[in-house]
Amino acid sequence: MSLTFDFVQPQPEPAADRVTLFADVILPLPLPKLYTYRVPFELNDQVVIGGRVIVQFGAKKTLSCIVAAVHETPPANYQAKYILEFIDDAPVVTQPQLKLFRWMADYYLCTLGEVINAALPAALKLSSESRVQLHPAFEAETNPYPLSEQEKKIVEALSTGEEGKSMTFTEVGDLLGIASFHKYIKSLMQKDVVFLFEHLSDKYSPKVVKKVRLAHHYVAEAALEQLFTQLASKAKQLDVLMRYLQRVPVYQNEHANHKGMEKAALTSAPHLSPSAVNTLIKNGVLEQFDVIVSRFPMEDDEAANMHFTLSEAQQEAHDDIMRQFQEKDIVLLHGVTGAGKTEIYINLIQQALEGGGQVLYLLPEIALTAQIVTRLMRVFGSRLGVYHSKFSDNERVEVWNGVLSGRFQVVVGVRSSVFLPFDNLALLIVDEEHESSYKQYDPAPRYNAREVALMMANFQGAKTLLGSATPSVETYYQTRTGRYGLVLLTKRFGEAGLPEIELVDTRKSREQKTMLNHFTPELMQEMERKLAAKEQVILFQNRRGYAPFINCLDCGWIPKCKNCAVSLSYHKHAHELRCHYCGYHDRMPVECPACGSRNIKTVGFGTEKLEDDLKIMLPAASVQRMDLDTTRAKNSYQQIISDFEKQTTNVLVGTQMVTKGLDFANVSLVGIINADSIIHYPDFRAHERAFQMFVQVSGRAGRKGKKGKVIIQTGDPQQVIFDKVIRNDYLEFYEYEILQRREHGYPPFMRVIRLTVKHVDPVAAERAAIMLTQELVDRLGREAVLGPEAPYIFRIRNFYLQEITIKLSREHTVLRSAKTDILESINLVRDHKDFKQARIAADVDPM
Repeated sequence: MSLTFDFVQPQPEPAADRVTLFADVILPLPLPKLYTYRVPFELNDQVVIGGRVIVQFGAKKTLSCIVAAVHETPPANYQAKYILEFIDDAPVVTQPQLKLFRWMADYYLCTLGEVINAALPAALKLSSESRVQLHPAFEAETNPYPLSEQEKKIVEALSTGEEGKSMTFTEVGDLLGIASFHKYIKSLMQKDVVFLFEHLSDKYSPKVVKKVRLAHHYVAEAALEQLFTQLASKAKQLDVLMRYLQRVPVYQNEHANHKGMEKAALTSAPHLSPSAVNTLIKNGVLEQFDVIVSRFPMEDDEAANMHFTLSEAQQEAHDDIMRQFQEKDIVLLHGVTGAGKTEIYINLIQQALEGGGQVLYLLPEIALTAQIVTRLMRVFGSRLGVYHSKFSDNERVEVWNGVLSGRFQVVVGVRSSVFLPFDNLALLIVDEEHESSYKQYDPAPRYNAREVALMMANFQGAKTLLGSATPSVETYYQTRTGRYGLVLLTKRFGEAGLPEIELVDTRKSREQKTMLNHFTPELMQEMERKLAAKEQVILFQNRRGYAPFINCLDCGWIPKCKNCAVSLSYHKHAHELRCHYCGYHDRMPVECPACGSRNIKTVGFGTEKLEDDLKIMLPAASVQRMDLDTTRAKNSYQQIISDFEKQTTNVLVGTQMVTKGLDFANVSLVGIINADSIIHYPDFRAHERAFQMFVQVSGRAGRKGKKGKVIIQTGDPQQVIFDKVIRNDYLEFYEYEILQRREHGYPPFMRVIRLTVKHVDPVAAERAAIMLTQELVDRLGREAVLGPEAPYIFRIRNFYLQEITIKLSREHTVLRSAKTDILESINLVRDHKDFKQARIAADVDPM
């Protein structure tokens, strides 16, 4: 049968004392309004704001959504459908979250549904295509919970056929022959019989640890002595058994033997034979078994609650922060790279927890999360949760529920952590607050996690600490106006001093023909010197891939992306051409398709090319690369960082990822390969980004007492910005930059909103943009509206782009009124018969 939802029987008219309730729900769709559904009378007591319900939307589609409000007013323009099922009897989205989500939708010119869609992990968003799978640990014989007939049908269907079989919600409804089946799935989930996932690629895979234990009949002393006699001539097996008995006190604690030990601890031990371990298992001496463990294991009490002493400078900064928190809600900690800001953060977190509050510690990159989590886990143990996009959906749900239940009092994570269900925040830390990684570019909401964090703290009465060695111009301006507090930390931690910075002229080296591939002789000699001294090197190149493009030297042909107005980059490892905007890829041609010539060469260089060159030029060194291509796998960040920390890697080549707060004790040299490409970018923030990047990557050198050195390769050593970088003079840089911003009307003096019109037809895109511009000019004035114009990359994913830039006063009333005018203008264009297919994206505070 086909699953439909016309099953609701006509309800009798409610008695006079009955109350008919309606619920406004947030559907995870880009809809401008909330939809109102009727609450079945018998479920009146179950409806909770922030809980999930199942509703029918459209003819056949079913979705889970969030209850935003409950009232007694029916909708005026349509007949309210009944809510089909209640998933939760307690909120999964808290009241403070709902308030924040409403603010985000309003501020970032998007819908509440788009915010909810971005906020909730996929496993909390169910639809008619959600899938059900048996829990890998479920065994019918040992299941302690009774199952209803309907539940048994579902389990039997999932148990039949191939392992890991799954069914859609629609298929479950067909199987049971009823429409109101969600309660059975919910019941099976609560009994740990099934799991849910949204796509086949998200299928649940529990973390399983293989363990071994001594077979029960050998635990008795006499049997064990007999076993020793049997193994007397089998030294390798005896060694394994002895190691097991050393680790597991069988005689003192029989329960310890029942728990056993990880098999890997035996098979990976340097002096033990893996085959001997397997022989003991085969002969029944050891028993092998699997244990499903949490992805966030509880730490031993001894491992947590570590204490450390702040240096005098750190203590002064800490005390100053606490003093300023008495008067201001937001404080900027402006500390030089390597000053020890993390220790101050940890101390503040401990104080917040002692007061009974929650803490969110935001970081801009997953790479930083991997390194800092180890330090934080030693202090906070099982109270610490970790949240970022490399986690599976099931892991993210585990953290979400952990925050709701109070298990995780501290969360460290990247920008999406601002969506977590905190309701008692005491402290919010935004480390490296200047980073553009806090900005979400696509899809909506195009939010900046730093700004959302500030509003989140405001709503919950929490204090916010922003930290950076190179604060954003906007943030530092707020300290000058007195809105934010300012605390300085001007000395590096311990004996470390700031690195020596040397500019090397690549133009001169090329003229003298002394360049070694893309390295000046000065940088190569310094690398060889540092590696000979057993020290490590970081090289920064702000472009991934092997080469930005290839071309035919005979006819000039350059391969372009078929979807975007960009050339294809060459990736040698995959031996393919790849678009960095849409992901399109093609094989590397042997001959030019235009003229047939085989004279095809790569032009320019990226991190992959540098890695290849270094492996040839420095054969004794271990070279590793950290960029988007090498960190796609879940644990790849952690592995690369771990290898570098253990010094199994000597040279780390990377993109912006290597500039952001990483702390390596043995790095004494940093090389910036092509500084000019960063400075000469067509954007009003180009100089700010360049200064931040150069100072941040320089800060990776000489952090633990060693004198660090930085070599910057540039074709224009006279650039004004280099002098400020060499002297590490942020204040002078800020004064210069703020004058430019004031003169040309850019943030922090004006609010910028960028509208992008997209259409598959370039003419239609231009016409729609012209119409939108005219509507905006009529409402906001010509001086506030710039454009439209095609951006530098005018086609992406087969959509032609036109951009309109709006500059507005920062006054709240003006901004709110202007946003209403912008939305009205956008809707007018969208409703025009010629532009139904046009897409218009609003980006508030673009980076």
